[in-house]
Amino acid sequence: MKITTEKAGIVLLLCLWITIHSDCNTQDERKPTETKVNKPAILKDSLPTIADAATILNRSQIPVLCYHQLRDFRSSDSKRARDYIVPIATFQEHIKSLSDSGYHSILPDQLYDWLAYGKPLPPKPIMISFDDSHADQYNIALPELNKYNFKGVFFIMTVSLGRPGYMNREQVKQLADEGHVIGSHTWNHKNVKIYTEEDWPVQIDKPVKQLETIIGRPINYFAYPFGLWNKEAILKIKQYGFKAAFQLSAHRDENDPLFSIRRIIVPGEWNAATMHQYIKHSF
Repeated sequence: MKITTEKAGIVLLLCLWITIHSDCNTQDERKPTETKVNKPAILKDSLPTIADAATILNRSQIPVLCYHQLRDFRSSDSKRARDYIVPIATFQEHIKSLSDSGYHSILPDQLYDWLAYGKPLPPKPIMISFDDSHADQYNIALPELNKYNFKGVFFIMTVSLGRPGYMNREQVKQLADEGHVIGSHTWNHKNVKIYTEEDWPVQIDKPVKQLETIIGRPINYFAYPFGLWNKEAILKIKQYGFKAAFQLSAHRDENDPLFSIRRIIVPGEWNAATMHQYIKHSF
């Protein structure tokens, strides 16, 4: 009987040992093992190469119109002032004539893609731009553009926002929300050719951040005050991350044509026929 008890004890210990080790092995088998997952490499979209300056200069220039004030002439307006003032009826005639002639308004991204990458544009493309943030651009130009399904580019001078006779923040945001493009036109229209190092944050950086806060999207395009620029200004404008910049009617820079895109000011004394002649011969 004693032997049997000892044998039983041995058998019991043996079973216990087997059970413990069996459980451990089972737990090891259930324990998830760390496996190294080979994630596929993130493939960046193959971005096309921006064309060189010579190629851009050889591409067809697209007409870009520049308007300022939209109001009827006053007896006190000088001849020079009338170059920047377009009577309301004249502006309405211009926009209707562009529509009747089959023009399609384009926005800066489309113009950029044409110049930089050669992407196609709609038939008879034209860009309609406005400088200096005048309230009549919202009150007069916006309804006319909407009437013909045109879109415009509004280069905003931020010092004037909310002042009498100028657009306010809500109007600028509405323009952006309706598919028009907001660009920068500095803080207070100071000539970039005479900037000091202290001017750049005040005239460029702060206004851009303010506009981006207002409209909730990036500001990618810039218009030089008075249309004046130089090579030093181009280098700075590029450093601030703009995709392109617009001047007026001077020759484009031979090395940076994307930062010296030409526009023509539309004077108030041009009727529609005169405007069409200048569009044809200026671009």
